Amino acid sequence: MSQGKNSTPQLKVKSEDGKLSPIEEITLRTTKEIVIKFIEMGRCSPGTFEEVFTHVFSVIKKTLSQG
Repeated sequence: MSQGKNSTPQLKVKSEDGKLSPIEEITLRTTKEIVIKFIEMGRCSPGTFEEVFTHVFSVIKKTLSQG
């Protein structure tokens, strides 16, 4: 299947040796905590989890890379 414009991007967070860098670990932990809060507030459901997680992850990653 080809990757269309609206397809979900694949998140690559592991280095070649299979370990997370400290910044990658912080990004994943922060994303997890935010998405958990969204679930608790009813802003994220199982049907929207992948989209929400991917979006939050990309925003956090972009923000950390700018700092």
